[in-house]
Parts: sequence; C-alpha cells; structure tokens
Amino acid sequence: MYDDEKLDTIKKWLGTGSINIFGRQFSGKDSQGRRLAEIFYGNITSSGEILRGSTIPDYIKKYTEAGKLIPSDEFVNIILPYLMQSQLAGKPLFLSSFGRWHGEEDAVIKVLNTSNHPLKAVIYLDIKNEEVHKRWLARDINNDRQKRHDDTEEILNVRLNEFGEKTLPVLDYYRNLGLLIKIDGKGPRDEITSSIISALYKKAAPQIV
Repeated sequence: MYDDEKLDTIKKWLGTGSINIFGRQFSGKDSQGRRLAEIFYGNITSSGEILRGSTIPDYIKKYTEAGKLIPSDEFVNIILPYLMQSQLAGKPLFLSSFGRWHGEEDAVIKVLNTSNHPLKAVIYLDIKNEEVHKRWLARDINNDRQKRHDDTEEILNVRLNEFGEKTLPVLDYYRNLGLLIKIDGKGPRDEITSSIISALYKKAAPQIV
C-alpha cells in the first residue's frame, strides 16, 4: 500500500525517536497515530489516555471534566514520567498531543531526549471548527471513538477555545524549530495517512546518507 523505499528511509531516520501528533478534537489524531505505530512498529499513547488510566486528585478531574487543560506543573508531574517507562524502550513513540499548553514544549523535549525517544517531527492535522462540529454530530457512527460522558457540545466548545488560545502557540513553537508538518485533516483516512508518510519521507530523506 505504501512505498517500501519511503518506509525504510523513514524507519532509519526515526529510529527510536518520537512523533507528536496535534489537531483539534475529532481530527483523527489517535487513529492516525495507531496507523503510524502499526506501520513503524512503535508504541502510541496520549496524555488523555494516561489521565483516564491514572488515579488523579479531584481538583485535576474538575479541569478534565470541564474540557480544560490541566495546569502545566501537574502535566509535568503526572504525564511526563510515563514516557520513562521501560515498556516503551527500544521502539519509536507516537504521541497524541503531548504538551498542549504553550510553555510545556521544553519539558516534553527534555524527557523525550532522556528516554531515548528524541522528538523527530510534530504533525498537525488541520481541520476547521466547522468540521469538528460536523464530526461531533456524526460521532455515533464513528467506530474508532466511543462516546464518552464528556463528549457534549458545551465541553467541545471549551476544548476548541483551549486549542486556539493555548495549543496553536505550541505549534508555532515547533514550526520555529523546523519540526512542524501541517497536514490537511479533511479527507479519507487512507489519503491522510499517505500524506503523512510522504511528508515524513520528504523530511527524512535529506538526513539519511
């Protein structure tokens, strides 16, 4: 399905490094992350998944239940240590929106370097707010995302505001570092995956001798 030469080049360039995937709600971050993890034999995780699987204080739950990002110091203390776990070692790592608040980028990069998962690229799956609401309305027939108690329109709007105010500056930060890859997130999933692979190959090829 994908060009073997391109995949081999990306694998050599990526090594045990990491790719951080951002996008608005319903942009396909998790589904594309799972596909990439399967193609490149890596691990995938998200900060939301870690929070949902952790015992966290009630005051932190109030942030997540309201659709707000948790404070940066709590992100550093609760989320980032997960990246040091031994079961993640030796494979590339695909992250779904790690460090969504501007100011957390340096901490993310530092932990990734320490855990031998240096950040190689940041993918931004770009869809507009209108498309987010369209996909939200169709969520009941979207097989790769189960409806959760926090999938309400009110909370969705809060999350979109959080993305605009706090996460777009994160993308600007990575753009200035030369790490950002912007992908049109509107379209068939297979086409989006192909676009990501082509963009990764374009980034990887000049660095592989």
